[in-house]
Amino acid sequence: MTKRTILGPVLILFGAYLFLNQGTSFGPGNLFAYFWPTMFVIPLGLFFHWMYFSMTGRKGVGMLIPGGILFMAGFVSQIAMLFDNWKYMWPGYILAVAVGLFEFYWFGNRNKWLLIPINILTVLSLLFFAVFSLGAFLNSMTHLRPFMAIAFVAIGALILIVRNRKEE
Repeated sequence: MTKRTILGPVLILFGAYLFLNQGTSFGPGNLFAYFWPTMFVIPLGLFFHWMYFSMTGRKGVGMLIPGGILFMAGFVSQIAMLFDNWKYMWPGYILAVAVGLFEFYWFGNRNKWLLIPINILTVLSLLFFAVFSLGAFLNSMTHLRPFMAIAFVAIGALILIVRNRKEE
């Protein structure tokens, strides 16, 4: 591992932090407050991956489960910290378990029964992401709510009218 592979992402994150938090105080406490997932959780997930791919000679496939979970949870936590959107990012933790299990499936013996919990957790996570994102989108459109209500009523009435004409 070279200095460039460490210094590049660190500078990118530092630049993103400075860009997103203009006008606020700056100090080591803020760095720890905003980048704790990148400093602690993501490297631990990468450590488990490094152990599997380098140290064990691809024999300790069970290390990929906590590695995938920690890496994905760190990624979700970092996005939530940078954009302060914890209330929308929590389904990512469900997806983190699915990622860890999928890595175990992919690099392990490909036990097809693992696909059942992987698919359930993935669909559940994506469903929660969609529902909460759609809810946030609709809540941001409060000024358009009366127009949307009129449009829904008109579309529903048109559906009923068109259906009645075809039946007759």
